[in-house]
Amino acid sequence: MKQEKKYLRIDLAPRLMQRLLGRKVWIAFAIVLLSAAACPVAEAQFSGPALGIDTQVNPPLTITTDPAILFPSKRDIYLGDGDLISVHLFANADYAPTVRVGLDGVIQLPLIGNVQVQGLTLNQAQDLIADKLKAAEMFRDPQVSIQIMESPNQVCTVIGELHGVVPILGERRLFDVLAAVGGGSGGGIGVTTIVVGGGGLPSTASHIITINRYGAAQPIVVDLGTDPAKSAMANIPIFPRDTIVVPRVGVVYMLGAFKTQGAIPLQQNSPITLMKVTALAGGNLFEGSSGDLRIIRTTGLTRQVVRVDLKRIIRGQDPDPVLQAEDIVFLPTNPMKAAISSGGVSTLLGIASILILAIQQR
Repeated sequence: MKQEKKYLRIDLAPRLMQRLLGRKVWIAFAIVLLSAAACPVAEAQFSGPALGIDTQVNPPLTITTDPAILFPSKRDIYLGDGDLISVHLFANADYAPTVRVGLDGVIQLPLIGNVQVQGLTLNQAQDLIADKLKAAEMFRDPQVSIQIMESPNQVCTVIGELHGVVPILGERRLFDVLAAVGGGSGGGIGVTTIVVGGGGLPSTASHIITINRYGAAQPIVVDLGTDPAKSAMANIPIFPRDTIVVPRVGVVYMLGAFKTQGAIPLQQNSPITLMKVTALAGGNLFEGSSGDLRIIRTTGLTRQVVRVDLKRIIRGQDPDPVLQAEDIVFLPTNPMKAAISSGGVSTLLGIASILILAIQQR
């Protein structure tokens, strides 16, 4: 009996240790969870809300047609912070200070002190300095001229599908700016480069661009068009501080049993149809269920699924549907065709033998 009790104690000791260790592990795990919940460092970062399904992509814009806005007769240069200017007085070589516009838009000139020139044109700044010299009774009728020595503001910015900064001295034409930035190839299927006025636009770029002009109340919307004979109407002048926005054109998504899956940009010069995007995707594969092709279109929060027969469309028996931006073309896979395609001739012979055997047993 003593030996049995001894063995019993030896067997129970490891079990008790395991239970105690197990409790300690669970307690430690609970402490870690509570500390993580109470500690603000454990909170996940969030980069911001995603666009909702009802968000409008490339909303329609009103094309600017007013010649006075598109082709202004004259536009002066605006002064801004960082500009290095030289001030001169006619017939007075002694007064020729060279100063830089501060971050607050102020320059400090001899005899008159601080002068706010931020956002003023050259003519306005010249008149303001002349008035201050005259008010200080330093000169009777000063003739002031300002020369810009160097300036970080004499540039235009291109953003969107094209992006870059182009220096502007006076004015440049829109096509010159686009050519200076340079085009590239987009990331879609059947990528081509659209040549406009000597500059390249990627296939994902829209031909309707927006120009935010400094000092203008409304943005300028220009349609580059697709007819080279009419491109002169879109080649408008670009001035310093203009921002050119080249938006992205809509795409159609190819999904399923196509040779190449992905996004196909909409063409600018003609509507894109189902047969066109099928050709750009390399055609449908053998295992695709051509009689059950689906066009998925989302309008706001409503999703519509239209089933069409691709074979009948190719034969001309059904009309070729015109696709819209953000449409999804889905071609499901036929299981039998997929098995044949993956297995090859051996699978086909096996299916044939099974069919023969089933016929013989009848």
